[in-house]
Amino acid sequence: MADGPAILVTGGAGYIGSHCCRALDQAGFRPVVYDNLSTGHRSFVTGALVVGDIADKAMLARAFAERDIVAVMHFAASSLVGESVADPQKYYLNNLAGTLALLDVMRAAGCNRLVFSSTGAVYGNADSKALPENYDCAPINPYGASKWMIERVLADYRGAYGLGSFALRYFNASGADPAGGIGELREVETHLIPRAMMALQGHVPDFAVFGDDYDTPDGTAIRDYIHVTDLAAAHVQALKLLLQGHCGGAFNLGTGKGFSVREIISAIAAEAGREVPHVVKPRRSGDPTYLVADASAARDVLKFIPRHSDLATIIRTAWAWHKKAHPQKTAEPANTDTGLSPAA
Repeated sequence: MADGPAILVTGGAGYIGSHCCRALDQAGFRPVVYDNLSTGHRSFVTGALVVGDIADKAMLARAFAERDIVAVMHFAASSLVGESVADPQKYYLNNLAGTLALLDVMRAAGCNRLVFSSTGAVYGNADSKALPENYDCAPINPYGASKWMIERVLADYRGAYGLGSFALRYFNASGADPAGGIGELREVETHLIPRAMMALQGHVPDFAVFGDDYDTPDGTAIRDYIHVTDLAAAHVQALKLLLQGHCGGAFNLGTGKGFSVREIISAIAAEAGREVPHVVKPRRSGDPTYLVADASAARDVLKFIPRHSDLATIIRTAWAWHKKAHPQKTAEPANTDTGLSPAA
């Protein structure tokens, strides 16, 4: 375990936060995980664990006072698009109000460096071009809106209080730790890749493609998928720049290449050697047609070069994790034919 500067990682027991904690440890930092464990996992924790909610300012203040925190990585948030449409209050309370509480404690503790987990959902229903950071932000769901509001808060705090902050707008986080120790593990899974894999394993009987009438080549929505290991590396690099005096800013993290839902399902079928059972249902409210990043600014400033984000590596590492985390519920078919047709 590293014994370098202490970094408070809110949501550090979750999927992305836990990968970032491992990257911090490997880079010589000392991660201090702050998580209420409502969706995170103790087994994912690297470093010290403080169990608490970001709305609990007294608990946060103790963590800062006792751990000599020099910077914060902020992942603690509610993050399901569909749920945010159904229950927007939860998202504005957890995401926006929770972040304001964290910022209050940071200011009182004299900690002025923050790397924030933002999202490509701030752009809303964009056109078919790769999106640069200066594209107009017009989120179409409360999840994206809450993240955009936080970005505005951080920009204001940067100007008024000298807060150095990076808002990293990543697109579809995916894949798993290549060593197999951590991956996507949620009580209720809604994300495409893990849900499709769980359907293959017999754990999801109602796996659905939501919408096949989008204005895309195959009718399904297109997203930019970025491996979680690459995201973690970018967060560490952003932290290093803040510690060197950089003021921060908003940066996209993606590959610049989009894949449709049907392309993802076909790639999973090819890796697993069998078709993914699914049905087609109507579009969900709040889902944009196309969301792909222009990550050239991150490449220039953060030296961000995705090394694990080709689709084959994403699917291979995710499938390896899911086979371990969710053992097969039904017997594997004997068919090993590799001439798989695209999923219907």
